Amino acid sequence: MLVGISVLAACSQGTPDYEATGTFETTEVLVSSEASGRLLALDVEEGDSVRAFQAVGLVDTIQLSLKRDQLMASMKAVEVQRPNLPKQIAALQQRLATAQKEKQRMENLLKAGAANQKQLDDWEAQVALLRKEIAAQQSSLQNSHASLSEQGASLAIQIAQVEDQLAKCRAVSPISGTVLAKYAEAGELATIGKPLFKVADMNRMYLRAYVTSDQLSKLKLGDAVTVYADYGDAHQQPYPGVVTWIADRAEFTPKTILTKDERADLVYAVKIAVKNDGQLKIGLYGGVTLTKK
Repeated sequence: MLVGISVLAACSQGTPDYEATGTFETTEVLVSSEASGRLLALDVEEGDSVRAFQAVGLVDTIQLSLKRDQLMASMKAVEVQRPNLPKQIAALQQRLATAQKEKQRMENLLKAGAANQKQLDDWEAQVALLRKEIAAQQSSLQNSHASLSEQGASLAIQIAQVEDQLAKCRAVSPISGTVLAKYAEAGELATIGKPLFKVADMNRMYLRAYVTSDQLSKLKLGDAVTVYADYGDAHQQPYPGVVTWIADRAEFTPKTILTKDERADLVYAVKIAVKNDGQLKIGLYGGVTLTKK
């Protein structure tokens, strides 16, 4: 009889009958340095809002910039050495054209009896020689061009590597969200992997709750449920939620979690996505009713 009275009292006060409870969490990203050097700037503070791909910090880039300038100069030097094939064989081609004309003239003179066969043979030999010289020159110039192209390609790869290293000198927020913690200050020495700050997407929160196997049969991915944020003093704020994840394996009931059936030793974790109205905080307790909306 007393149990019935307490249930009626709870309902009359509007307190929801939770079927599972848990805490709110969100997507958190720990941003670490991808370069080593003096941290020149880190323009974020705890509580600041940042945009996805927003640069908020910078590691010293002087040595990398100098290396890039050196590689760019080497690239220009390679381009200057690249042979101009048409211009460099133009003289030989002109000599070949002249020799061919003389050969043709000798053929005409020989037909007219004004020249001898040896004179024609000499010009034919000259034409053949010039053609071989042009072929050899073209082959040499093409090999030189190919070698310089390979050098240029190698330098281009090195420049791209330095550009990538320069990009990694910028500390960038990978997501839009709120800065939860700051672990470094400008002027400190940064190393690869050193944590700089932590950012979290506070617009989309998740209630991680635990349900029994009996309750699990009522849920599937995409189900709409009602989530309640427990602000204390009997103040529970309802939010529409959607089930986005269900654990594949059961686990023992966490000590801080109360399920509808407290005798169950094994429970399944579920995540329910909730749009944050600005009131939900990480670690806030909440409950869920599994009645679909």
